[in-house]
Amino acid sequence: MKILIFILACISSLTIFGQTSENDFDGKTWEAPYKLSFPKEWDIERFLIPISFAPEIKYSGVEDIRFTPGWGNPKSDEYWSYAFLWFLDGSIETNEKIVEKNLRAYYTGLVGSNIGPRNISAEKLLTVKPDIKIADTYKGDIRTYQGTIYMLDYMEQKPIILNCIVHIKKCKGQNKTFIFHEISPKPYNDFIWQSLNQLWTDFVCDKGANSK
Repeated sequence: MKILIFILACISSLTIFGQTSENDFDGKTWEAPYKLSFPKEWDIERFLIPISFAPEIKYSGVEDIRFTPGWGNPKSDEYWSYAFLWFLDGSIETNEKIVEKNLRAYYTGLVGSNIGPRNISAEKLLTVKPDIKIADTYKGDIRTYQGTIYMLDYMEQKPIILNCIVHIKKCKGQNKTFIFHEISPKPYNDFIWQSLNQLWTDFVCDKGANSK
């Protein structure tokens, strides 16, 4: 009986430790070891990976998001334009199919998490369809991808096609993988891509080393 109690206590401690680790993460106060710009009037959000609404994505790390001021305003030229970085543990393999799979899981989960709060009817739901190809490698990237994501715009509750650029980067001396996503329904010649691209141009792997 004492052994059983000890085992149960250990399991309980592990469970509590896991919950505490996740609950203790505060995206507003978390100090990123890298530099990712935060333009004036943009919004920011950070949370842990695995992602609560997309547990199929089996990575570990942090998602770091930059929202344009008009991201959630359908009347804005910046509507649905934003970027998010996955700061991931270890060396992550990527190819077109893996990127597509991750984006499908991500946006399927994101839409799904909004069905109830936004009272989205079943007949409006769409299958998320990413179409990703290898692009010309951006300076400093290991690989760069480009493509589209067909999905339900859960804010306007109608179909939308998001253009995307996905950058893969690894940094010397770090067992980390950086996956940076630029997202917008605007064509690539629109001004918004200058702002999104600038975030990645200004990115620094090791904020501490850069400041020395």
